[in-house]
Amino acid sequence: MIPEIVITGAGTVSAIGVGKEESLASLRCGKCGIGPVKYLKTRLQDRPVGEIPMTNAQMAQKAGAPEDLPRTSLMSILALQEAIGQAGIGSMEGLMLVSGTTVGGMDLTELQYPRYSALHSCGGATDAAARHFGRLFKDATTLSTACSSAANAIIFGANLIRSGKCDVVVCGGSESLSNYHYNGFNSLMILDSRQCSPFDSERAGLNLGEGAAYLVLERAESARERGVKPLAKLSGWGNACDAFHQTASSENGEGAFLAMAKALKMAGLEPSSIDYVNAHGTGTPSNDPSESAALRRIFGESLPPVSSTKCLTGHTTSASGSVEAVFCLLAMREGFVPYQPNWTSEDPSCIVPVHKPMQKELRNVVCNAFGFGGNDSSLIFSAL
Repeated sequence: MIPEIVITGAGTVSAIGVGKEESLASLRCGKCGIGPVKYLKTRLQDRPVGEIPMTNAQMAQKAGAPEDLPRTSLMSILALQEAIGQAGIGSMEGLMLVSGTTVGGMDLTELQYPRYSALHSCGGATDAAARHFGRLFKDATTLSTACSSAANAIIFGANLIRSGKCDVVVCGGSESLSNYHYNGFNSLMILDSRQCSPFDSERAGLNLGEGAAYLVLERAESARERGVKPLAKLSGWGNACDAFHQTASSENGEGAFLAMAKALKMAGLEPSSIDYVNAHGTGTPSNDPSESAALRRIFGESLPPVSSTKCLTGHTTSASGSVEAVFCLLAMREGFVPYQPNWTSEDPSCIVPVHKPMQKELRNVVCNAFGFGGNDSSLIFSAL
């Protein structure tokens, strides 16, 4: 029998809030955290970003962690502390941490170049965050599949529970800004010089952001035994790779279509049961029509409300799947649809996103995270 998997804790940090309650307030009013570069040391000053409004020293102080850790690790610790605290698992030992990242400790290497930081690697950044919690984590593993990394970490954690290897898994992702990927995205000529506006006819690219978020996944039976009230259920997930191109999206959104279709099948839901889709929605010329095509293939004429919160946070790349998963959980809890306040004009090749405040009961929500190379993942969260 496949165990029911519930979420008993969640934590997040991003440009629109340090913690869930700050994030919720920003989502409700459409507050944008994107602005001029302040903390990243870069020569590219004309491309706005979504930075967490804290220095490394301020993060370290808030987290009670060493200041010399990578920014990715410091963000992980802050988000993990919130998730662990809500789930009430701080006294446990021997849990598994699954984290998605691509940048890892690149920020330290950039500061020390040409010397190489011992915490440079993706795994090194995850391990540094895990060690902060002492015996809570016996193992930590890192997934790096570009912008689907955190979503895939959640899928990996769910599969650990389904297989019977774990009762509780903490999973998500973290990604700080670095010159490495800031310059890389700039070289692809897909960074917008203004606040990005996914699915808008005037869109000109994405804004990079940074953030971290983690979910505590648990067998429903385990949560009942501990007397913990779950936030929601992880009812389905799907991953597909169309391998269309190293960076571009396919015109028909094949990978995105397959990922959503798999998630719906696992959840045992019809498309009509979905109340909201948190789109990958980067704002680039090719991603938005591709994702729109996939959404139209899945939902036909009965498209549920769709929006992209990247217009508020920037694209948190490897962390986006878990950051936006937490946003979905907040929207489900409070009964509203996050909206895009700066969307202005329709593109016939794209869906029309929610661009005004909307109250709505959300029973089943899809959260999309699509990576380079066509590695696409979809998660479905359901109310209990």
